[in-house]
Amino acid sequence: MTPSQDNFAGYDHYQVALAATSKLEKHAKEVRNNTVNWRSYLQGQMISNEVYNFISSFDKTTPEARKNIVANNPHQFVIVFRTLIEKIAKDQTLQYILTMLDDSIQEDRSRVELFRDYAKKRKEVVWQPFFSLLDRDDKFIVYQSARIIAKIACFSREPMDHKNLKSYLVWLRDQLKVPGNEYLQTAARCLQMMLKVPHYRQPFVDVEGVNTIVAVLLGSPGFQIHYQLCFCLWGLSFDSKIASILNRYKVIPTMADILSETIKEKVCRVILGTMRNLLENVDDEKIRHEHALAMVQCKVLKQLELIEGKRYEDDDIDEDNKFLSEKLHESVRHLSSLDEYISEIKSGRLEWSPVHKSDRFWHENAIHLNDNNYELLKILVRLLETSKDPLILSVAAHDIGEYARYYPRGKSSIEQLGAKQALLHYLNHEDPNVKYEALLAVQKMMVHNWEYIGKKEKPDRLMKGMHGIDGSS
Repeated sequence: MTPSQDNFAGYDHYQVALAATSKLEKHAKEVRNNTVNWRSYLQGQMISNEVYNFISSFDKTTPEARKNIVANNPHQFVIVFRTLIEKIAKDQTLQYILTMLDDSIQEDRSRVELFRDYAKKRKEVVWQPFFSLLDRDDKFIVYQSARIIAKIACFSREPMDHKNLKSYLVWLRDQLKVPGNEYLQTAARCLQMMLKVPHYRQPFVDVEGVNTIVAVLLGSPGFQIHYQLCFCLWGLSFDSKIASILNRYKVIPTMADILSETIKEKVCRVILGTMRNLLENVDDEKIRHEHALAMVQCKVLKQLELIEGKRYEDDDIDEDNKFLSEKLHESVRHLSSLDEYISEIKSGRLEWSPVHKSDRFWHENAIHLNDNNYELLKILVRLLETSKDPLILSVAAHDIGEYARYYPRGKSSIEQLGAKQALLHYLNHEDPNVKYEALLAVQKMMVHNWEYIGKKEKPDRLMKGMHGIDGSS
């Protein structure tokens, strides 16, 4: 029995386009049309008579004939391909050998066990011949080898051992980061295969794989990579433990943005499937609630309404859409102003929603910015320090000021976190709204009788009163 996999209904249906468009598949078509003069390798004493006889009969024959050849001599099948991979250095021939092997494994997945058994008997590592090819200069050889590794890892009865699994997953993760990688689709395809296997999911999370996926998605890589990497997140979300932590990596806002822009059915499908898993596969009710609020905050309900008005061939889209719509509407009905605020802050997408300007809200809830070791306050300060968006900066500055106003004891916390220095810096910001909100926040931190300043002073008089506070003359 192969390593257990979740039921990815319709998975193969969406791989047809990939096979036709990836650089590796296009080049593989050309490679298959080549002809290798095996006799020249025999005459050059690079291969034995046994290897020559086997590969000559195996190459360019029918699937049925190959089946009989392997069945009659399974041991020789492994020896021949291992010998060819290890002894032949010419790139063009090695491309041909690896493509033939990859096709052979795809033709009959059980053939990976022949490599497993051979390595086990010889007390060798089955991955080693292929791992050594990952350092080659020829990128087709590199990624064809990577694909064979993925197939052995996923089709075999036994899972990949932890040491080699970690090495392979780190390698795949790093390929996603390569700028302008022409074989990005193939790296993502290997990762898709791996993350279908439950055993391989947590190790990928452990090597910071989710961070990398989100970073690539944020770079607008195109719909095919959107689909493949969202598929990877979908695979991860079938694990309840992983599903409960995925949004720590901003998976929900990232996917919500893609959902609002995509016109591709397959991209829509895996995003809705992932979001459903983030509500359905999480055991902790509090985290489920947080996920639902994050989706509401990211305007997913609006996208669900738009999707409902479209026609899709895939029935799962309608099912997931209905499920999500019901759950999110239910969460909205029970949404408190504090829930709404927390969701917005954690999403990092600040806007002038009603709670920010509500005196009652701040009177009742300012102290909650201290919860969980000042979690919300720290997020506001981080946004103030890192965001370039004038709207986010304005709202963050305003909220920090309101915290100081309604919870004066928190002023020392604001200073310790570096917020006061950031606010002073923004007194010279080019955006007048940022400058004004930073000015008000500083005033709130410095005075006790806020009612006079906040209600009676005009903005221009405030500016005059603060002239030079940042050190300018």
